[in-house]
Amino acid sequence: MALACYNTAMEPLLKHCRLCPHACGADRTAGEKGICGADARLFVARAALHFWEEPCISGTVGSGTVFFSHCPLHCVYCQNAEISDGRAGAEITAGRLADIFLELQGQGAANINLVTPTHYVPHIIDALTRAKGRGLSLPVVYNCSGYESVEALRLLDGLVDIYLTDFKYMDSALAQRYSNAPDYPRAAKRALHEMTRQAGKAEFDEKDLMRRGVIVRLLLLPGCLEDAKAAVRYLYETHEDGIWLSLMSQYTPVHAECLPPELRRPVTPEEYEALVNYAIALGVENGFLQEGKAADESFIPPFDCTGVRPG
Repeated sequence: MALACYNTAMEPLLKHCRLCPHACGADRTAGEKGICGADARLFVARAALHFWEEPCISGTVGSGTVFFSHCPLHCVYCQNAEISDGRAGAEITAGRLADIFLELQGQGAANINLVTPTHYVPHIIDALTRAKGRGLSLPVVYNCSGYESVEALRLLDGLVDIYLTDFKYMDSALAQRYSNAPDYPRAAKRALHEMTRQAGKAEFDEKDLMRRGVIVRLLLLPGCLEDAKAAVRYLYETHEDGIWLSLMSQYTPVHAECLPPELRRPVTPEEYEALVNYAIALGVENGFLQEGKAADESFIPPFDCTGVRPG
């Protein structure tokens, strides 16, 4: 099995993997798979312009979005399960990933948007270094679950411009029940401090596209309004206007029959309105809201390897 899809200088990071807070220690260079499901090979499920991110990320031209296969955080309600469990995706090299970045730039993308990148940090560093040396000039967006290792994030300092991160839970019990990661709140808090240190306060260009900064997504889950309120309070009291909050109502119970009973329905308008009103009452001003019926599977693109293989 050929596993050398990364710069060999990065091999120690994959030899005893600690790239996410699970720190499972898998020797991915020997073919072992971590909790994320990945060995040392690089798999990508889609690379294309994407129009369903926050307005300052997608703009009118689309975000140059690369969807990576596998995921360290296997949430029971995952809307992208096809890629998070590795069913979709094609194997490529870091060199091909660099080509993809430049191809997306050539298509007029607003940025390079790395979705679920955590377990491929060594490959991404290699690819970004190559692409920047060949003229990549777009902002780089690190689009993640929030369950990040500070040590891994520090390796990206100077390569990533925008952190687009989830903040899923304040309650460890919910994190355990829905994501099998009771340490999620602690890990997400530590990671967010590192992200804000690197990216600093938000900067926008003349088209209102973000050039630098941190956006924190909070997906409201059914029945979890109080936890979401606690998260909003923590985020605002800790980071104030240093971050932008994205309050999301788009939760979709995909394959509802497989979900815990309480997650088998969408979020109600009343639940979402209560969260928004709470954020406004706290004083949150820098943020994004979702209007109308956002719980729609149109947010999920086809993971058919579009843009992955050389055309």
